[in-house]
Amino acid sequence: MSSGNACQVLTKPTFGEEEARELVDSMFGFKVSWIRPLPSYDDQNFHVRVLGQAGGPEGAPEFVLKITNWTDSQEPELIEAQTRAMMFLSAEGFPSATPCPTKEGGIMSLVPAGTGSGNKKYMVRLLTYLPGVPVAKITPDTQILYDIGKLAAGLDKALAEKFHHPSVKSLHRGQFIWNLANIPLLDQYIYALGQNKYREVVEQVIQQFKEKVIPKLTSFRACINHGDLNDHNILVDSSSASGEAPQYRVSGILDFSDMSYGYYVFEVAITIMYMMVESTDPLRVGGHVLAGFESVLPLTAEERAALFLLVSGRFSQSLVIAEHTALLYPENTEYLMTTAKSGWKHLMKMFEVGQEAVEQLWFETARAYGERGAA
Repeated sequence: MSSGNACQVLTKPTFGEEEARELVDSMFGFKVSWIRPLPSYDDQNFHVRVLGQAGGPEGAPEFVLKITNWTDSQEPELIEAQTRAMMFLSAEGFPSATPCPTKEGGIMSLVPAGTGSGNKKYMVRLLTYLPGVPVAKITPDTQILYDIGKLAAGLDKALAEKFHHPSVKSLHRGQFIWNLANIPLLDQYIYALGQNKYREVVEQVIQQFKEKVIPKLTSFRACINHGDLNDHNILVDSSSASGEAPQYRVSGILDFSDMSYGYYVFEVAITIMYMMVESTDPLRVGGHVLAGFESVLPLTAEERAALFLLVSGRFSQSLVIAEHTALLYPENTEYLMTTAKSGWKHLMKMFEVGQEAVEQLWFETARAYGERGAA
């Protein structure tokens, strides 16, 4: 849902459905039986069903045709790193999409835009369609929050320890606006908030981040972050006996476009923030996600001490960049402001309750899981 290009000139592709059908046929050799657009931040995505080997749509494979925005399309090594990471994680047992090979056997291809777009070219991939519904569409219970935290830690750990493709160096993205280390870059875009109580809190987050987090970064454990495990990028499916509450499990991880080198504590902070967005009891969410994460990778004292400001920082990134981007793309305001519907309320509540009380709630909740396990 997020993008590193949020603060740049409009680059979103504008392929029509017929053009998308032709791409699937010409690049991948599939005849499309059904296609519809999917919501997106600055890429263009289509849900595609293709004709099966028998020539009929019954049980035919489903894909996502992903057309990357023009700016990111100029960085093929970065897109290759993201795609190779998806392939690696799928092979490791994580529910990640994988690319369908092009007719030439590649994992992606650069294609010219339609008429009226000048000489722009866009990177195109056809990814396997993952089953399930977004976490945003359910009422998450404590078990799925724990499982999502555990997934976040396992994913980062696998990437850090085993993913060694040559393209990985492209994930060093120094000024990438969505890397949590770059909270100070929000100074450039805070104007979009106007003058109000929200701006005052964000300015406080930025200043505290500069003073308390930036000097500590070298003490955090480095890794590769997915960077956007939000409530629309995690899919779940459910099973339940008649009359019982559904039992959820993660069935898909989407959107690797925000991958970058960061720190383990960044991933858990980002995940906590996005799991808070749709929750009816948002302040308690962090403890369940943290417990799952720490079942794989316990945080150090320095990392735990930064968690409140990192979660607040991600709220600030999401809210400020959404406001800024909505000024550039007013036609996409509804989608861009998805997090803002509850995000401001949650961020303000965190600061009203205060860091000490929020951390105590998170850490006591997480500790209770450890005590149950020991028992």
